[in-house]
Amino acid sequence: MTLNLLFRRLHLYLALALLPWVLVYGIGAIPMAHPDLKDGLYNSNPELWVIRYERPYKKRVPDDLSRPDMQVLGKQILKELDIEAPSRSGAYRLRKNRLTAYAFDFWTYTRVTYEIDNQVIRVEDKNFRWMHLLSGLHQRGGFGHGSFMNDLWGVVVDVVAVGFVLWVVSGLYMWWHLKQTRKWGLFALGCGCAVFGVFLILL
Repeated sequence: MTLNLLFRRLHLYLALALLPWVLVYGIGAIPMAHPDLKDGLYNSNPELWVIRYERPYKKRVPDDLSRPDMQVLGKQILKELDIEAPSRSGAYRLRKNRLTAYAFDFWTYTRVTYEIDNQVIRVEDKNFRWMHLLSGLHQRGGFGHGSFMNDLWGVVVDVVAVGFVLWVVSGLYMWWHLKQTRKWGLFALGCGCAVFGVFLILL
């Protein structure tokens, strides 16, 4: 097999293997770039959150709770409420008297809000919206979330990133060895780099 044929095959099969990922990142960028269109194009239900229940609840939450301990406490609350964490879970505290725990995957999102002073807990489910699925696929990272599938997702994303680089390299190699398209290819490459450079500098 010649080097030219190797790069042609590499470029071809990378394009096929990377197809779903290119679509995910491409389509996922649309709702992120056009949030004003989300109600008309991506959402079928105007209500974002639906209350599952709200009831008395008592749990000690120290004032000086560290972030790691907060994540542990959030998982404890979810377990006590029999709320499954299908993919990811965690907790945060924006106010001293309120602790929020959450559990979500690509398709579902459950939020648990604990009003510490009032000793009341509220469980809410987010209505499914295509915008959240697409943007979630686009933004999703993989490591450091305590599950094999999340780590595996991170590994696959790393492999896809390497695949993108090889795809570009093989494309540049094939373009350079096609003399009849070299001038127009140089023009396209120059335009792309120029536009990117202008935005990089001005923004």
